[in-house]
Amino acid sequence: MVYINLKIIKKHDSIIEKGFVRTKGGLFSEINSMDNFAAKEKEEILNCDGLKIVPGFVDAHCHIGMWENGLNFEGADGNEETDPVCPHLRAIDGINPADDAFRDAVKAGVTTVVTGPGSANPIGGTFAAIRTFGNCVDSMIIKQPVGMKFALGENPKAIYNEKGQFPTTRMAVAALIRENMEKAKRYLERLRLMESDPSIEVDYNMKLEAFKPLFERRMKAFFHCHRADDICTAIRIAKEFKLDLVLVHATEANKLKKKQLTGSKLIIGPLICDRLKPELKNHSIEGFVELIEAGLCVAICSDHPVVPSNYLLQTCANLAKFGVPKLEILKLITQRPAEICGIFNKVGSIEEFKRANFVAFNKEDDIFSAYVEPKFVVVDGKVVVKN
Repeated sequence: MVYINLKIIKKHDSIIEKGFVRTKGGLFSEINSMDNFAAKEKEEILNCDGLKIVPGFVDAHCHIGMWENGLNFEGADGNEETDPVCPHLRAIDGINPADDAFRDAVKAGVTTVVTGPGSANPIGGTFAAIRTFGNCVDSMIIKQPVGMKFALGENPKAIYNEKGQFPTTRMAVAALIRENMEKAKRYLERLRLMESDPSIEVDYNMKLEAFKPLFERRMKAFFHCHRADDICTAIRIAKEFKLDLVLVHATEANKLKKKQLTGSKLIIGPLICDRLKPELKNHSIEGFVELIEAGLCVAICSDHPVVPSNYLLQTCANLAKFGVPKLEILKLITQRPAEICGIFNKVGSIEEFKRANFVAFNKEDDIFSAYVEPKFVVVDGKVVVKN
């Protein structure tokens, strides 16, 4: 398939004013100027008449498919609140692709989501990156696991305080994380020794096995944290265990000095939400803008269902009010989340050999306007939405 006569925003800093894209096997096979276009025999050609295309949007942190629209308890599979330590839980076993929220998301141009457990537990399980179109999660996976979910602060405290169960303080939450990380390190070390010494026996432990890709830095450490002190705790633990840290929400990160955050990756948001609990009292879009202007490694998330994924683009429009250039905003929901989540080799920009995920708009349209909708959406080379 080839789409011709397009304005192609390959990345926020790379644009072809009049070009074409070819797709093959679900991937981009060629991206070039119309000056270099030559039709191939029996090739299907779609003349896009000057539409502009941007990379499919990436929602860097959400719980889509884990809390399903309108199903209450039956569709609530994001928090296992019977055990504060659940590293072995996998998002892919809780996601329902039939959730209407997936259809809403892809219609709005969100083609990739990083979804997983909530923040009830200090250690909640692993996240997966999946496409938003499909009927079976196995065929939707882009990368699994992407990261392990840790939670600090108010949420795990509140859940286990209600149960009268450890942990109920910030000290206990951090201690529980450290205890299980240390157990996992020792368990994995004994497994290594067992390979060369048959006299050593190690009983299989599914929870501790789950930490292996984390320690090997093949998986991110996603730390849910809002308050500045919780952010510092996340950084402290990550340094102790040499983790590939991603700070999620990071509401008060602007209270810290830039050098304290140097090297950190941040998934901030949701941008628009109520200050519905004490640790959100300092939530402000201005605070998030400060992080972007400081040149930190930042992506934007919806935190669906807090803000539905299909409003990701419109919520980001609020950044423009504070002077963030619109192409830079686009980067925060395409290239940057893909980089942070370790999937930029597959999605996040329009480049050859990446998944052919893109969104088409009228050339004159401000894509951040609430009045604008995509003309069509392509996921893995297939037109899945057409207006």
